[in-house]
Amino acid sequence: MFAYIKGVLESKNENYVVVDVNGIGYKIFMPNRGISKLPEIGDMVKVHTYYYVREDNISLYGFNTQEELKMFELLISVSGIGTKSALAILSEISPSSFALSVISGDVSSLVKIPGIGNKTAQRMILELKDKFKTEQAITKNSMENIDIGYSNSNDNISEASSALQVLGYTKREVDKVLSNSDFSKLSVEDIIKEALKKLSN
Repeated sequence: MFAYIKGVLESKNENYVVVDVNGIGYKIFMPNRGISKLPEIGDMVKVHTYYYVREDNISLYGFNTQEELKMFELLISVSGIGTKSALAILSEISPSSFALSVISGDVSSLVKIPGIGNKTAQRMILELKDKFKTEQAITKNSMENIDIGYSNSNDNISEASSALQVLGYTKREVDKVLSNSDFSKLSVEDIIKEALKKLSN
């Protein structure tokens, strides 16, 4: 319903902010790390939003970037992870690091997040990798005859491509960015970070 909200930042609070849009104050729950990156009170802000509706709860959740929004959507799709847990996770790990942990099956990185135990980390990896594989299979047939412009033999680029698709970018968008840049000497996480800069432009 709300793709984003743009207005004057009225207040910063623990776990939420208030943004004034033409005299209406929107209470938007955000990760604390996201709140800390917002400008000063009284400045204009643009917050990407997720409209959450349940029988006993209607809330707005906000994020600084589309990648954080996509990560939130992925997290709440995992069984046992609610909105509060998702915000807490977003306060501790960046979307690029999260996507890399999921794709590489790095449980040890995820259990460093407060409140995330070994079983929860394993469940996140299992469910989100399966979700990605399904999405990848859907796009594979439509893209199989297109020359992507870079070698799949480069494991770092292939792994980064998978992680970027976990964050919601299409295979076409990812291939276009990776084929137009020289990422061959970068680490997987650096490839993801550089590609995100280009994808966000």
